[in-house]
Amino acid sequence: MATPADFDSGFQFCRVMFGRGRGGDGGRWSVDFPRADINVSIRLAELTKTLVSQDEYGDPKHLVVRLTDDELFRCPFIMMTEVGAAYIDDAEAARLREYLLKGGFLWADDFWGTYAWESWATEIGRVLPPSEYPILDIDGSHPLFRTHFSVDRMPQISSINYWAGSGGRTSERGSDSAVVHTRAISDQDGRIMVLMTHNTDIGDSWEREADDPEYFLRFAIDGYAVAINVLIYAMSH
Repeated sequence: MATPADFDSGFQFCRVMFGRGRGGDGGRWSVDFPRADINVSIRLAELTKTLVSQDEYGDPKHLVVRLTDDELFRCPFIMMTEVGAAYIDDAEAARLREYLLKGGFLWADDFWGTYAWESWATEIGRVLPPSEYPILDIDGSHPLFRTHFSVDRMPQISSINYWAGSGGRTSERGSDSAVVHTRAISDQDGRIMVLMTHNTDIGDSWEREADDPEYFLRFAIDGYAVAINVLIYAMSH
């Protein structure tokens, strides 16, 4: 877990450890961890002038935080994956709301189908009530898609295991996840606080970049373009 001593003047990828609810649809918080966190940090350093913090071995320093940790507020960017199974209790909801309203940025990725969406919408709705902070769809016209690379749309990226086992398909819940939804919750000034990439697994394109050359060429290039845009947006807005 992150400690105050872990933070310096560089970027650290902060991943949220969260509990699972009884319902929902998804895996544990640690899916894609730690390779995705390491690889995207390397690419951020290579493709931009961002100073990425390193450990004593010269590897990117990536951190794990809980929503109730004080260290959360040292992270300008946090990520949650498999959020279709997430459970956020009252204390966590209050702390996450405080973090987001103070300028923090959450990216929720890798959840598929209607049931997972509804489960996540309920959880994040306890953090930011939809009557005050509605969830809206965004498209390629939003500035987030142009912060560094020009990205026309959010790609559908499946896990490498699903892609290989299905003969190259990308919709992990069939017709129920055929369309990628890029959704956001913004503050009163229009700054995105929560980005939600539904019916796609952007993180797997980072984690699995070296596992299969075809998977890399088909998915990782687009996945990194999205990642760099999101990270720069999160740290500059």
